[in-house]
Amino acid sequence: MDDYHALDFGQFVDDQGTAREMVPSSVIAVVPAAKAAAERFGSEVRLDFLDDRAVHWMLFQRREETAKAGLQGCLLAIPVFILGFGAWPFWDLVASQRSQQFQIAFIVVDALLLSVVSALLFLWRLRDLRDKALRNTRCRARLYRKIIGIARQGGADIPRLYPYYGMYATSRKFFPEAPDRPIPQRDQAP
Repeated sequence: MDDYHALDFGQFVDDQGTAREMVPSSVIAVVPAAKAAAERFGSEVRLDFLDDRAVHWMLFQRREETAKAGLQGCLLAIPVFILGFGAWPFWDLVASQRSQQFQIAFIVVDALLLSVVSALLFLWRLRDLRDKALRNTRCRARLYRKIIGIARQGGADIPRLYPYYGMYATSRKFFPEAPDRPIPQRDQAP
């Protein structure tokens, strides 16, 4: 786990790896519609969106999970690129000049390898997809982004390109029975 305390309080890292300033709760609270949305959504997902410390921890967890998923996506892209797009030049340069049996065998083997790689990635990612605490973090981040949008529409001074968190299918349902990860305490030197 990356160090939660490495960044100054109020800063978080977006999906592109850029350190950004978090929108303070005081900015959200000034806009009545945003404050009402924060209270309504907060009661739905058990997070006080007007508590800067809780939101800061949620943004940290979300970035940590996104970085992990990004690494997995990169590892998937390599075999898919080789087996999917790399098969095309091989077909044009080699397989198309061979017998029909070779061509059929090539297509079957390539399709089988792509299927196996996809199945392995799904099984590798399945643990994270079943992790209700991670899914709750995604749900909270999606609702936080919605609150930020309401505050901006209400006149709050929020950058137009404030980080977007994506509309994941796994961010729709909140699991109230899932435990929350506690905010780590700063280590004190003796």
